[in-house]
Amino acid sequence: MGWAASFLHSQFFVKPRLPDKDFQGQTIIVTGSNRGLGLEAARHLSRLNACLVILAVRDTSKGAAAKYDILGTTGRADNSIKVWLLDLHSYASIETFCVKAQALPRLDAVIENAGIMTKHFNMAAGYESTIATNVIGTFLLAFGLLPKLRQTAMDYKIQPRLSFVTSDTHIIAKFPERQSDVIFAELNKSKPKLTLERYSTSKLIQVLCIRELASLVSTWPFQTIIINCLTPGFCSTGLDPEGMVAGKYIRKMSTAFFARTAEAGSRTLVTAIAAGNETQGAYMADGHISRPGRLVLGEGGLELQKRVWHQLVNELERIQPGISLNLS
Repeated sequence: MGWAASFLHSQFFVKPRLPDKDFQGQTIIVTGSNRGLGLEAARHLSRLNACLVILAVRDTSKGAAAKYDILGTTGRADNSIKVWLLDLHSYASIETFCVKAQALPRLDAVIENAGIMTKHFNMAAGYESTIATNVIGTFLLAFGLLPKLRQTAMDYKIQPRLSFVTSDTHIIAKFPERQSDVIFAELNKSKPKLTLERYSTSKLIQVLCIRELASLVSTWPFQTIIINCLTPGFCSTGLDPEGMVAGKYIRKMSTAFFARTAEAGSRTLVTAIAAGNETQGAYMADGHISRPGRLVLGEGGLELQKRVWHQLVNELERIQPGISLNLS
């Protein structure tokens, strides 16, 4: 079954299973959680008895509104949800967030959900904005949280989870920049049409680097952190391409026709952090392990994975010297 047929079958005939794992006693971070998938995932976690859900958001006033919206439906105590500032375009914000997380008694799981899609070429923190958010900021945060996840594994003899929300559009990414010796510099060059290709490329880079990170973490000589990624499918979440007027009308029609609700899509996020060792390094769809795209598993996929990974680590090390020590 090709990508288009598989995508349509998933959208029309598959509804992700309602998560039922008990998260009692656990502390879980959800990024991009003031709306859409992140909000609904946090709501499920609150419903499923998580001790503390941390809403990591760019706008704390919207985060506070999300918190009380969740509490209004779950009936949990006020101190079961906290709102923390996190701006993935700001390295200082990411570092501050990670330092704050280090002071937590424990950190059981992280859902990296925050991301953007944009039509226009803009630079943010030294990178094209889609790459800055979906790749650089996302992995800088992941690297920064690894020590706390690892400490939790050792202290509580458990396997913390780190899940990334990717997209099935990674399968259709062309990623011509992969031919360059300096991939991230090439991605910084202005392109006349960014939108879906740049978004899908950012998600492809995520899948490649998640596989390499999971492989590396699996060599650690103690309880391993489970690292996986997932696609929630096409959902009505408010993640519209910035600056696309005509595109918004097209998306509105397609959303009404076959998009999942944010709640239905969010089930896949919760399922990913409830999963076990079998999902280490895996790409998940509809709550199950699935096959990633040809640039991941096809000829030259492993070489591309390692090359993109090493270049990403170099970029993050340049931004925050010493951050790569968290990998060892």
